[in-house]
Amino acid sequence: MSLARIYGVPKPPLKLLPTGSKGARGPPLLSHCRCSVCYYCCCCCCCSHHGRYYYYYYYYPYDYDYAYSSLPSRRPSSSSAAPLLLPLLRLLLASRHQPSPSGPSRAAHSALPHYPWPAPTPRRGADSHRRLHPSPFRYILVGIDYPSALLHRRARVSTAASCIPRQFPTVVGPRPHPPSSRQQGRTYITMKDPVNRAVSPYPDPSVKGPNSQLLANRGPSSNMISNTVNKTALHPGGVQPHGNHTDLEEELHEVAHIDYDRVAIIPNPSVAALYEDALVYETGTAITSSGALTAYSGKKTGRSPMDKRVVKEPSSENDIWWGPVNKPMSPEVWKINRERAVDYLNTRNRIYVVDGYAGWDEKYRIRVRVICARAYHALFMRNMLIRPPREELEHFHPDYTIYNAGSFPANRYTEGMTSATSVAINFADKEMVILGTEYAGEMKKGVFTVLFYEMPIKHNVLTLHSSANEGKNGDVTLFFGLSGTGKTTLSADPNRALIGDDEHCWSDRGVFNIEGGCYAKCIGLSAEKEPDIFNAIRYGSVLENVVFDPETREVDYDDSTLTENTRCAYPIEYISNAKIPCLSPSMPSNIILLTCDARGVLPPISKLDRAQTMFHFISGYTSKMAGTEDGVTEPQATFSSCFAQPFLALHPMRYAKMLADKIEQHKANAWLLNTGWVGAGFAQGGKRCPLKYTRAILDAIHSGELAKVQYETYDVFNLQVPTSCPNVPADLLNPRKAWTAGTDSFHTEVVKLGRLFRENFVKYESEATEDVVKAGPTV
Repeated sequence: MSLARIYGVPKPPLKLLPTGSKGARGPPLLSHCRCSVCYYCCCCCCCSHHGRYYYYYYYYPYDYDYAYSSLPSRRPSSSSAAPLLLPLLRLLLASRHQPSPSGPSRAAHSALPHYPWPAPTPRRGADSHRRLHPSPFRYILVGIDYPSALLHRRARVSTAASCIPRQFPTVVGPRPHPPSSRQQGRTYITMKDPVNRAVSPYPDPSVKGPNSQLLANRGPSSNMISNTVNKTALHPGGVQPHGNHTDLEEELHEVAHIDYDRVAIIPNPSVAALYEDALVYETGTAITSSGALTAYSGKKTGRSPMDKRVVKEPSSENDIWWGPVNKPMSPEVWKINRERAVDYLNTRNRIYVVDGYAGWDEKYRIRVRVICARAYHALFMRNMLIRPPREELEHFHPDYTIYNAGSFPANRYTEGMTSATSVAINFADKEMVILGTEYAGEMKKGVFTVLFYEMPIKHNVLTLHSSANEGKNGDVTLFFGLSGTGKTTLSADPNRALIGDDEHCWSDRGVFNIEGGCYAKCIGLSAEKEPDIFNAIRYGSVLENVVFDPETREVDYDDSTLTENTRCAYPIEYISNAKIPCLSPSMPSNIILLTCDARGVLPPISKLDRAQTMFHFISGYTSKMAGTEDGVTEPQATFSSCFAQPFLALHPMRYAKMLADKIEQHKANAWLLNTGWVGAGFAQGGKRCPLKYTRAILDAIHSGELAKVQYETYDVFNLQVPTSCPNVPADLLNPRKAWTAGTDSFHTEVVKLGRLFRENFVKYESEATEDVVKAGPTV
């Protein structure tokens, strides 16, 4: 079947560039095919507009008379010698009954010119993906045997136009495909792809093997597969019957149109296999001295929140919190992006399928399938998802599917797209598509967003961006906090079991972790500061964007040459005191909202009532210091609703009300814990609250002692502050008493921070109740 029939568009006439034109030698060159890959990814990938390299994807219409009888003028000249060659071509097609004993020479191929066709004019509109545009892809006719078997082959061509293909065996039949890499007894020619380091699955007849005698008899232009049927004089290649395929391959072919005859599908590979593939095919990968695999995510070394999209469709339209966090995408644009991602995956020689669960509670977990082209991505998600037993994988059917085509860009000219990056979720189709970013964290947080939608809407389960640990008596504590507030450090308590470090759900059955692994920041990591994380970086872990010594392979965790956001993903069982399975039937006893106040005006610990819990949970406040190279000494206030704003699917007030109801129902205590500056602000020379005092406060919370002490009201913020705490100086507990930079400056800083809280909360007031609005600072 031709591409014209597959994509429902008129059959494109081919343009033939005659041999000898503009110095060309060897086979004729087809000027362009109108496959529109630059804008709608019809069939190919990695063109000169979107990368350093692109592919020649050899294809011809089934009706060759149509192709050669309707040859228009070639570009750029309006005149063409192609019509003069029609009689010669027809004579050649009719007279050649045997394939050529020798293929085109390397010199002939290397002399093929490069024609930099201008980029097509972008089209917009709902039907834009159906319109034909010229493409920078060119087609080379590299052999002619019979009318039904014009031989076409895939080769790598750089922007410098060096075309030096190897001698390939020909592929015959009306719809040629290279043989699958799963076939036994065949050796394959290696052709490196600079984008994905892939290997072409074409058999190499020069290598001896079980079928070497058969291949030698058939010659270099013969089909490598011998079990063809229905051979005739006109069609000596016959018909290649479809092989047997696994249930997974059939499912991917039916649901996602993955071409299992052309792409090697590798289901749930082992860690060792992923190590091998990453090292061989992916640039920037290596094994470090600790045994972990290090990988490079490319230009994007962090999430792209501005490129997040949610498909606007009837089933979820009224529930989604639309705005800068969840930007709408039309179903038509979704189809274009999804097809673009699938078409890119179909051009890979191998793709990986990783199946796993999100959620340790069997009642509420969802089944997730990841389809990706990089071994590094597969190993990352193998660590982050909960790995099912082998017998469950045999009959695994996903609830949600992620198509990660991050190595291939989105079309920035498609309606609603603002860049070449797109991270889109369709809650109706239960799919996620990633284009234009290879940062692995997008998959992890994409699953998190799915849980932020699925759990509250369908199960009345609260999804939380928090860490959690459990005491020896079964008491559970939840820690909420943004980056830099100490969430990972404080939840890693040697006297308490770790349930999880980042993503959890709170249901009527207790608390359960969403993930099967941890995704920890590595910048400044050391065995002294974070021994649990440091010791977890070993075989099976994935280090992301770190710098290592090329000789010793030891990682320099202080080196931020590639990015400040260096990361490591490892299975949670690598943590010595992790609780497996990662769930607890106990309801949380303490809810701790962490903040790092660089102004030094928030108390180290304060007790919250229901309304204050909702206010500070929705605010999600912390501070970030600007870089000294910019000469900025003023701390920067950061607000992230529910401490998870980039991942929310519903309005923050909805999560806050669920949290307050659960706290009230189970009589849990809520606390605001400041791990930031005391005595004075960062700009006034204050010091960060010592970790030993913060640990002492936590111990008093877990033992119940802090709930029994006397409290006083801290004005402006109207917080209840304890007058004493075991092993903590009393003056440290009240910022006004601990302030050393002058009374006037203290009042100024308090009022300034209070106004920032008020300004941030304005956008939530329409959904908040009156008591929640009044629970904030009084300024």
